[in-house]
Amino acid sequence: MPTAQTPSALTDIVPALPGDRLTLADFSGLATTVAGYLYVKLVLDQETATVHLIDGADRMLHVQYVGERILGMTRAELARNLDAFNDSVYRADDRRFLLGTLALHDRPEYGGQFFSLETVEVDTMGPDLLTSFYRTVRALVDDTIPVLLKPANHLQESFLAAVPTDDLPRILAHELYSTAPYVPLNPGTTIGRLRLFNSEADYRSSTDPVRWHDILVMERMPDDIPRVSGLVNARHTTPLSHTNVLAAGWGIPNAIQQGALEAFADLDGTWVELTVDQAAPELAVRPVSRPDAIDAGPPWATTQIDIGKPDLALAQILPLEKLRATDAHRFGTKAANLGELSAVLRDGSPYWLGFYEAPRPPRPHLLEYLARHLKVTGTDAGELSHAAHRMVKDHVVVPRGIALPFALQQQFLESSPAIQQTIGKLKMALALGGEIDTLCAELGDLIRDTPLPDDLRTLIEDAVLRYLTGAGRVVVRSSSNAEDLIGFSAAGIYESVPDVESIEDVIDAIQRVWASLVTTRGVLLRDEAGIGLAECFMGVVIQQQLDGALGGVMVTTNPLDRSDFRSVLLNLARNSVDDVVSGARDPLQHLYNTMEGGSRTVALGAEAHDVDDQAKATLGKLALIGRLLQAHFAGADGPVDAPVDVEWLVDGDRIVLLQCRPYQLAA
Repeated sequence: MPTAQTPSALTDIVPALPGDRLTLADFSGLATTVAGYLYVKLVLDQETATVHLIDGADRMLHVQYVGERILGMTRAELARNLDAFNDSVYRADDRRFLLGTLALHDRPEYGGQFFSLETVEVDTMGPDLLTSFYRTVRALVDDTIPVLLKPANHLQESFLAAVPTDDLPRILAHELYSTAPYVPLNPGTTIGRLRLFNSEADYRSSTDPVRWHDILVMERMPDDIPRVSGLVNARHTTPLSHTNVLAAGWGIPNAIQQGALEAFADLDGTWVELTVDQAAPELAVRPVSRPDAIDAGPPWATTQIDIGKPDLALAQILPLEKLRATDAHRFGTKAANLGELSAVLRDGSPYWLGFYEAPRPPRPHLLEYLARHLKVTGTDAGELSHAAHRMVKDHVVVPRGIALPFALQQQFLESSPAIQQTIGKLKMALALGGEIDTLCAELGDLIRDTPLPDDLRTLIEDAVLRYLTGAGRVVVRSSSNAEDLIGFSAAGIYESVPDVESIEDVIDAIQRVWASLVTTRGVLLRDEAGIGLAECFMGVVIQQQLDGALGGVMVTTNPLDRSDFRSVLLNLARNSVDDVVSGARDPLQHLYNTMEGGSRTVALGAEAHDVDDQAKATLGKLALIGRLLQAHFAGADGPVDAPVDVEWLVDGDRIVLLQCRPYQLAA
């Protein structure tokens, strides 16, 4: 390949002149692997008509390369002027440098091998610059390999909407993601017995029960899987499905590998070592001998989960707005956090700038970025906090509701000798290793069907009438002390009952939620984690059910790239949160950058098309609010980067917050 000068050990510099061609061999020699594909960073210097290909071995950022290698800046100089320098290369209309990546894909559905050209995700490059960038790189690459422009964000997609695809061939991020053969969700290595199930029916009918040391391979994991050692999804799924959230909390290797059922069919039932690596092109699976250490039982069984000591003294039902996070020991984390959300909306927070105030070397903080989002001049913390509170009050609501404490459930359980007797039998079966399925089913039936004592029923009815008259439909949610714990998330284990309208149905729903504490799956998962039946209690949230054109879940991290502290992931569906959290419908997936700004769609899911620009703007506000809440719940001493999991609805520019809890990631 012709070069302008002899390549250094780090960099090839190629003049963008007719006749020069980048071959696959050249590309492979410079490339780095991420998420299963090869890519090379490149810089187009428009002033000198030169394309710089950055050797992946150097692991330099684009701006480092431009500043240090082209402009001769010292690293200290670059650090002092980093934000202004970023603006000059990512946002300026008269910019000298165009920055991007060239990635190689091999997809049969797109005719085999092709390159995708993409700018950095925060780049505001318009249609003229995008076209010039594409044509320059297209002229550099071997004619036999197609090159498609991949818009890096929603803004670029809107710029290119009027540009014919014949003039500028392109592929969208969600098209690539939805067909990616390999997506690492939770990196790691484990040894276990590989278990392949072609369908949920095969999984249900298996006479060989799934054990803790198994590695499951299925198209779609059932929500009620027990704790295992690894998960392989044989078709695309969202990182925020219940099973994938559990895998993240359990700290087990988890990935999408299309065709895994066919690829690993010969290994079904054998012992293997499974490795999920973000830098690898695919899963690594190799046969091994059964380890002797398996006989010692699951390693997590020796880890003590701190469940805290519940307070059973207070039997008072309270409106959510009266609760704070410190009330979790009486009402459960879900109820307490809803009360905390109400307080933040009402009073603001002394902590919610924490994510942006934290030092981010070489930057002392990110307050300038928050100021841009809030349209504030300067970085005065008081002014920023006031603007943040104004934005939250203008756009966010928490539905009104009430919380039933653990003490009410305990009073009900103690009111029935039959329930107490069955609880005793279940405790004995757990202690002696006996059969528990029948006992869990019997106890659940008793809790659902035993009439409430008159005084307890009257207390609940009076509270519903006092605080929820005129609310219309309500949703009755679980709020246990055995969920949202460090090392035990319990995502999807307990029941919530939507669309409840009559007082009779409210009572029935409360008892269903109480009964969900003693399902076989919940009891076994807690027992494996060392959480005894006697330690677990269930609070209940009864909340006005609001509607929205969009609903979903947000986590204030990027589960697809744990090193990406800028982005938050939103899963959304039209009209339904339940479709997202239950996994009944593959959701749209958006990533929002809460630092420089910008967003992109990484999956359409079951939707025929994306949401409109107004919805994207509102979701951008939601992403920013997620960062504020993340810092608020960290408080004065907690880690400001610890992510939260938020359930939400959006209707126009109104944001309804339904739940906020820690998003558990294993250490």
